[in-house]
Amino acid sequence: MIQQEQQQQEAKVFFSRHLLEWYQREKRDLPWRRHRNPYYIWISEIMLQQTRVDTVIPYFHRFIERFPTVESLADAPEEDVLKCWEGLGYYSRARNIQHAAKQVKELYGGQVPDDRDAVFGLKGVGPYTAGAILSIAFNRPEPAVDGNVMRVLSRYFLIRDDIAKGPTRVKMEGLVRELIPEGEASSFNQALMELGALVCTPKSPRCLTCPVMEHCAGRLAGCETELPVKTKAKPPRPEERLAALVEGRGAHAGRVLIRQRPSSGLLARMWELPHWPAPPAEGGAPRTPLPEAAAQDRLRRSLQSAGISARPEGHWMAAEHVFSHIVWTLQVYRCREEEALPLAAEGRAVYGAAAAEAAAGGALLPDGSAPVELFDDGSGDPADRGAVRWINRADMANYAFPNVFLKLLNSYFDEQEQAGQE
Repeated sequence: MIQQEQQQQEAKVFFSRHLLEWYQREKRDLPWRRHRNPYYIWISEIMLQQTRVDTVIPYFHRFIERFPTVESLADAPEEDVLKCWEGLGYYSRARNIQHAAKQVKELYGGQVPDDRDAVFGLKGVGPYTAGAILSIAFNRPEPAVDGNVMRVLSRYFLIRDDIAKGPTRVKMEGLVRELIPEGEASSFNQALMELGALVCTPKSPRCLTCPVMEHCAGRLAGCETELPVKTKAKPPRPEERLAALVEGRGAHAGRVLIRQRPSSGLLARMWELPHWPAPPAEGGAPRTPLPEAAAQDRLRRSLQSAGISARPEGHWMAAEHVFSHIVWTLQVYRCREEEALPLAAEGRAVYGAAAAEAAAGGALLPDGSAPVELFDDGSGDPADRGAVRWINRADMANYAFPNVFLKLLNSYFDEQEQAGQE
């Protein structure tokens, strides 16, 4: 037992020393590593959640240029923050970080605190982000344990505990505290992250180039590719949706219609093409795309119920948007604005009031169809109806769109520009 404990301690000392030496030689030149500005480090760590480094770098430069200080972020309109974040996804991160910036401005005079409890109290800052800020920016011996770190530790120390469970994270945080050399918290935590990102990768780990392979228990046992142990998350629920690309005419020629989502719930206050869930399949059968005629009829009634006077003219394309719990498959139809009941550029058609009144009273619309709520998707308050706008490509710079709608709109305007050149 004593010999085993000595071997374990030797493995820990070996790991810390060789990992740091490797990091000093091989670390990447990343923009947030060129300084110890806690605000920059905080922004980078939030952006790097669920996002690759190569993707984050241009966003980081643009964000810091637009909001160079905590105060500038705290004081900015939310729409500007979302637009600057556009394309990164997981937009609650942007809202949380602005909320936290307001906390820092009001409670700490605009200076990111170096106190553990204060950092943990910031909106959207969990154990990993707090540990990263405190260790990287302030060199505090705090663990910063993310998926990369848990994978490295699981393999090196042959830990078979499920990393999806809370107690495993706590165990690994305690292990990291033991491993951090005195005065080296900043470099050590970054080295751990770097090893997981570049060498000890999820698939096909590069063991022969690993600086700590000599004492890696997982490699010695021949099970490095089996670790870490992680229970699979529940797969996201598929959801078929019908989307309308409404092309304007007359005063709206060359423009398309967008709507703003409710002020709470999924993708709150972002802009999108109008869309609604496809009706469920009969008898509980697996959902398949609606036949063309049925889909266009459903979409026509949905548009009309929402006060949008437009006629579907045919399927344009399909697109997919993946959330953690839902996968939207969008069947997008080109629709033509009709002259009757035109939609105002800065509001909703008068017809919308009639539709809302009909919906509230359970009545049918003038054409005999049942009303459909503008945001009939289970997110936010159905009564919280956002604005609508007619936009061209230049106007897109003024609105923040989820990735899927950004791509759809760019594809449409690309098509229009190409057609105009022929």
